[in-house]
Amino acid sequence: MITEKDLQYLKRCVELAEQALEKGDEPFGSILVSAQGEVLFEDHNHVAGGDHTQHPEFAIARWAAEHMAPDERAEATVYTSGEHCPMCAAAHGWVGLGRIVYASSSKQLCEWMQELGAEPSPVRNLSIPEILKDPNVDGPVPELAEQVHQLQQRLHEAKQ
Repeated sequence: MITEKDLQYLKRCVELAEQALEKGDEPFGSILVSAQGEVLFEDHNHVAGGDHTQHPEFAIARWAAEHMAPDERAEATVYTSGEHCPMCAAAHGWVGLGRIVYASSSKQLCEWMQELGAEPSPVRNLSIPEILKDPNVDGPVPELAEQVHQLQQRLHEAKQ
């Protein structure tokens, strides 16, 4: 269930995604929030340089592994503008992070990319539950998903 607090964090993720787009990158943004509600880490995509592993969710997993105890990671929540890709979902699971809340789903992204005529991803479009065992996941959020859709449209228009 998505709460008002969840919506606040997700809106920040969409802001980060827009920042990424304004910097010439793909529009994805994510934050890590402690069980106490403290934002511990936030980032956006950095794939424009050619390293397509530079996703914010992957950066969160690395940061959490270095800075948080296992029990703190398990109680934390990752908020993100877009559902984790398989690489990021696996990193999330290996590090032992807790709940995931996303604004738009991988399925939606795949549909949007097809509509826009974008090149397909070299990685299979799998949902988080197809990667992780028993994940605690909430999303998508329709009103925010539409904002993410608009960011993807802007990205595609800028590439043409």
